[in-house]
Amino acid sequence: MRTGICVGLLGGSFNPAHGGHRRISLFARDALGLDEVWWLVSPGNPLKPAQGMAPLAARLAAATREARRAPIRATAIEAVLGTRYTIDTVRALKRRYPRNRFVWLMGADNLAQFHRWRAWREIARAMPIAVLARPGYDGAALASPAMAWLRRYRVPPASLRNGSKSGGKWSVPALVILRFDPDPRSATAIRRADPDWASGYSALSTRDPVTLRLVGAVREPTTP
Repeated sequence: MRTGICVGLLGGSFNPAHGGHRRISLFARDALGLDEVWWLVSPGNPLKPAQGMAPLAARLAAATREARRAPIRATAIEAVLGTRYTIDTVRALKRRYPRNRFVWLMGADNLAQFHRWRAWREIARAMPIAVLARPGYDGAALASPAMAWLRRYRVPPASLRNGSKSGGKWSVPALVILRFDPDPRSATAIRRADPDWASGYSALSTRDPVTLRLVGAVREPTTP
């Protein structure tokens, strides 16, 4: 795996990953001049209920399939790092890949609740943040406590894109708002249409393209 590259980090449960994730990732990559986007498939989101969450191996397998033939890497690296909160993941990734430059990617729905994240200001001081528009959430995002603090650090996408091309350092905090035609697809709708979607990945094992570890097939617990 190359180092010294510009990487966008898109965190989430990816329960499951879908074409909307792919579309916003490729849009952000082009808009910001990134080399790759990593999908951080979370072992467990502290702000989301565990009920209805497919096993990590199934979610990673589905995300890897969705990311195929694109400059996107789906990874369960947070399970390897042992991190639960984004701030811990951010710090660990910067230590593990000191030559890479990272941008945190999030939807407007996450910006609306960003002030609830642990040490959210430290996340903003660690790497630039790019926010992607999401239908129905722009108003709440712009009125959020986090936006009130981040607004003073807003910069145009070109400032990150030019830095990506030149190899120069990005100043932080930095907030970029990316606007494009919204994508209506959602993991919630996919689960409603196919509640048993994860069973299609129960026999698969996946080589994590970032950690290179094999994430084993999902196995049903045996009855004692």
